[in-house]
Amino acid sequence: MSASPKIDVESAASHSTLDASVVPAARSRIAAYVALTKPRIIELLLVTTVPVMFAAAHGFPRLWVVLITVLGGTLAAAGANAFNCVLDSDIDAHMKRTATRPTVTGEITRRAGFAFATILSASSVVLLAFGANLLSASLAGSAIVTYVVGYTMVLKRRTSQNIVWGGLAGCFPVLIGWAAVAGQLTIAAWVLFALVFLWTPAHYWPLSMKYREDYANAGVLAATSVVTRAVLGYTIAAVVVAAVYGFIVQAGWAYWALSALAGLWFVTESWALAQSAKTVTPGAEVSAAAVSHGQDLPLVPARAMRVFHVSISYLALVFLAVGLDPFIH
Repeated sequence: MSASPKIDVESAASHSTLDASVVPAARSRIAAYVALTKPRIIELLLVTTVPVMFAAAHGFPRLWVVLITVLGGTLAAAGANAFNCVLDSDIDAHMKRTATRPTVTGEITRRAGFAFATILSASSVVLLAFGANLLSASLAGSAIVTYVVGYTMVLKRRTSQNIVWGGLAGCFPVLIGWAAVAGQLTIAAWVLFALVFLWTPAHYWPLSMKYREDYANAGVLAATSVVTRAVLGYTIAAVVVAAVYGFIVQAGWAYWALSALAGLWFVTESWALAQSAKTVTPGAEVSAAAVSHGQDLPLVPARAMRVFHVSISYLALVFLAVGLDPFIH
C-alpha cells in the first residue's frame, strides 16, 4: 500500500490564521479610503444633480448620460473630499467629530491620501470629458479646485465667511448635470446654482453651532449670536430664489406646491433658531459686553440640529419639484 501523504498541521493552521487576518485588514483599509470621500456629503450633492438633468432635458434624459454624470460627479466630490481630509488632518485631530478620520489616526498616510484624491479627481474629469462633454468636465475640475484651494487651503482658517464662498464648490453639481444634458448653461441653471449657494450657509452654520466647542479647539471660528440671524437671512434668500426659478421656467402647480411648503417649513425653523439665540439657558451667564462683541450665546443644540436636518429635507424637496416639473403641470 502507498504511504499516506504527510499533512503539516502547523503550516495549515498558520495559513488559516493568515487568511483570517488578511480579509478583515483589507476590509478595514477599504473602509478607511471610503471614509476619506465623505459618502454622506456625496449623497447630498447627487440630490441636486439628477433632478436638474430632467429639467434640462424637459423630460427624460438619456440613461447613459445620467449614469456617466452621476459617476463622474461622485468621483469629483470624492476626490475633493479626500483632498480636504489630507489637508485638514492637523485641525481634524482637535475635533471630536473628526478625530477618528483615517488621515488623523494614521491608518492612511498623507501621501497615500493625496495620491488617492488625485486619482479620483483626474478620473472624474476624464470620464465626463469622454462620456458627457467638455463643458461638464471643465465644471467638475473647477469645482475640485474651488473646494480644495479656495475653501480648504485659503478661506477656512482665515475668515468666518469661509463656508459662504467655499460653498461655491457644492453648487457646481447643478451646473455639471445641466451641462451634461444640454451642452450649455441657461439662466435657469444659474438660478439653481444661486439657490444652492444661498442654502449652504443656512445648512452648515447650525451644525457649527452644535459643535462650536470643537471648532473653537481647532482654531476655526465658532458660531456666534449674529450667525443665527444670518441663517434666517440666507434661508429667506434661498426660498426667494426658488420662487425666481419657478417664474423663469413657468413651473407648474407641483413645483409651486412642493417648493412653497418646503420653504415655509425651512423659514419657520430658522426663525425659531434665531429667537432661541435671544434666550439665555438656565445657569448660564452672558455679559452685555460678550453679546456686543458677538461671542457665543448659549444655544439649544437640539434646535440648531433641527434646522440642519430641515435644511436637507428642504433641498431634497425643492429639487424633487425641479425634476417633477417637466412631467406635472
